[in-house]
Amino acid sequence: MERIDCVVIGAGVVGLAVARTLAARGREVLILEREDSFGTGISARNSEVIHAGIYYPPGSLKAGLCVAGREQLYRYCAERGVAHRRCGKLVVATGEHQHAQLERIAGTARANGVTDLEWLAADAARALEPALACTAALLSPATGIIDSHGLMLALLGDAERSGAVLAPRVPVRGGRVEPGGLVIEAGTGTGETVLQAKHVVNCAGLGAQAVARGLQGLPAASVPPLHYAKGNYYSLAGRSPFSRLIYPVPEAAGLGVHLTLDLGGQARFGPDVEWIEAIDYTVDPRRADAFYAEVRRYWPALPDDSLQPAYAGIRPKPHPPGAPASDFLVSGPAQHGVRGLVSLFGIESPGLTSCLTLAEHVAQIALDEVPVSGR
Repeated sequence: MERIDCVVIGAGVVGLAVARTLAARGREVLILEREDSFGTGISARNSEVIHAGIYYPPGSLKAGLCVAGREQLYRYCAERGVAHRRCGKLVVATGEHQHAQLERIAGTARANGVTDLEWLAADAARALEPALACTAALLSPATGIIDSHGLMLALLGDAERSGAVLAPRVPVRGGRVEPGGLVIEAGTGTGETVLQAKHVVNCAGLGAQAVARGLQGLPAASVPPLHYAKGNYYSLAGRSPFSRLIYPVPEAAGLGVHLTLDLGGQARFGPDVEWIEAIDYTVDPRRADAFYAEVRRYWPALPDDSLQPAYAGIRPKPHPPGAPASDFLVSGPAQHGVRGLVSLFGIESPGLTSCLTLAEHVAQIALDEVPVSGR
């Protein structure tokens, strides 16, 4: 049995950020990834938005890590040459009945430490985006977009320069808790490997619950449920008339059918959310039909038949449909009693924005560098 200091399970953006942080502290780090390469799961299927921290409940991990994380991420991108743009976002009300909700969003943002939101009357919003229809808007200048693959390349490069090793095509099959550390069984067929690690960080995304349940000696009650929320996105045929992201005022669960942009200027609309039982990334073209009326609330000139399937992403939700949204769940020794093990559950948006600050938070818990809070 090979002994190693730190094992990170999962090479998505959060797993790579965690590996980078641990390796930078002089730790021996091995990253186990079941797929052929890094970043092929949740990290490859998202809107690539750098969020400002507007919507999340004050005091939550999502709020705190996002607000601190976005500025750290902008600095990191500038230092490493990762493509990004601080394009800004408009949260728009399309009727006066939504103004109170817009005010509540602004209040939540202030409570989270987002101090640069600007209230715009309809004329001021249309001066920025002439194609927009609204009665008022909040301008978030801190919101941006990023090349997520470029970010992961930079994180992996940093980790490897500090000595970390990425092992692709090495799925974790199980493991157990022993007095000397955590035993991880990984690989397939002739490539089977058994490792004893002092520290294990489970960043397996959609597979995080399965990895945790496969660890003998870990209390089953410490592993939360897993529900798949599939978001379908559609792209615009032709160039977008907008230079900023456009988000309608949320009136139900989620953030509505919003408009995001990639770094090439391509507009994408979504999500259309389905709660599914099994992983499926198929995007049904017919589901776009319901988008037109929603989008035309803020962009009346959306042409007929201009939306086409783009991609689908799946969020790992610990809560079922209709239940209040969950915070990031960082399960460390304070939650499950196993020294050296940290599992990350429900890491969805703003996980990309928060990846650097989340990695620092996780490393502190994994290495017992600070007292572990009850969160």
